[in-house]
Amino acid sequence: MSLTQITRHAAPHHLAVMGALHLEAGEVPGHATLVLLGPSEPGFWTAFTQTPEYCDGTPDPMDRWSTRVITALAEGLGARAIFPFGGPPWQPFTDWARRSGRAWPSPVGLLVHDVAGLMVSYRGALALPQRLDLPEPGLRPCETCATQPCLTACPVGALRPGAYDVPACKVDLDRAGNDCRARGCAVRRACPVSQSHGRAPAQSAFHMGYFG
Repeated sequence: MSLTQITRHAAPHHLAVMGALHLEAGEVPGHATLVLLGPSEPGFWTAFTQTPEYCDGTPDPMDRWSTRVITALAEGLGARAIFPFGGPPWQPFTDWARRSGRAWPSPVGLLVHDVAGLMVSYRGALALPQRLDLPEPGLRPCETCATQPCLTACPVGALRPGAYDVPACKVDLDRAGNDCRARGCAVRRACPVSQSHGRAPAQSAFHMGYFG
């Protein structure tokens, strides 16, 4: 088993390997490697809107889709499926993302990914019994970002180093002229790395509906 093989199995579902890490002893008993999976862009939203979960009109379609698809992937690969939803208890996906060497705290505190930027999200993970060979950690993209537009993109300054003013963010969502609800968080959109991992407006509105 290799990351290349897992990537090949995930690709038909518009999922990508967003990072991987070696697990500590006993962290996920009986498993040595964790592979993080997230949406592959462009194309994920178009494919997702054709699925039974999206079309059946019942709650939490993306979580239900993730459960079905990633569980099947895990079974086919001899792995265990783990998800960031369904708690408590909650799985430590943020910690795992940082340990993968492909995601870091950004200047505004949100995770920034080497490919997805501030648009990074994780739909689940595969825990494998084998200790896979993993690539060396990457470089935090913020180190070479000269302007760091994420620091000034929020119209009410709700996201800033070390703090997230959630009430201010939610109140401003309904202000005339604020397009975060329709297009997604302005801070996430401002990240230069995010540009290659952009979301369709309907996709952003779908996720913002759970927030606001």
